[in-house]
Amino acid sequence: MKDFDKEERVEKAVKNFMSGYNCAQSVFLAYYDLFGLDFEVAKSVSVSFGGGMARMREVCGTVSAMAMLAGFKYPVADPSDQEARTRNYAAVQSLAGAFKDRFGTIICRELLPAAEAAKQNPSPSLRTAEYYAKRPCARYVEASARLIGEELKKNI
Repeated sequence: MKDFDKEERVEKAVKNFMSGYNCAQSVFLAYYDLFGLDFEVAKSVSVSFGGGMARMREVCGTVSAMAMLAGFKYPVADPSDQEARTRNYAAVQSLAGAFKDRFGTIICRELLPAAEAAKQNPSPSLRTAEYYAKRPCARYVEASARLIGEELKKNI
C-alpha cells in the first residue's frame, strides 16, 4: 500500500459526506484507491451500510466502513488461518472501541438525535442545509476517517 496524507483523507471523507454520500461511503471512498479498487465498485460495496445499515440505525456506517477497510489492510485469504482472522478482528475491535470511547456507542440510533433516530424507513433524507445542521454525522465521518487512517498507516 502506498503512503498517503491522513489529514487530506479525513478532509476528503467529510467533503464526501457534505456532497451527498452516506456516512459509510464517505469514509470508504476516502481510502478505496489505496487498495486498487474501482471507484464505482467502491461506491456500490459501501452504499448499503449508510444509516446504520440501510437506515436500520444499527452499527454506525462509519464504523462499518472502518471494518471494511480493515479487511483490505488485514485480509484473511485462507478461512482456516486463525492468526490472520485474529489480526483482522483485533484491528476492527480496536477501531470500534476507540470510536465507542469517544462517542459512547457505535450504534447509529444512539448517536443521532431522537427524532432522527426514529426515521428508519428506507427512503433517505434529502441532503439540505437543514439536514446537515441537524445531523452530527460529519463528526463521526471525520473521527472514523482519522481512526482508520491511523490504522492504515501502520507498517507501510
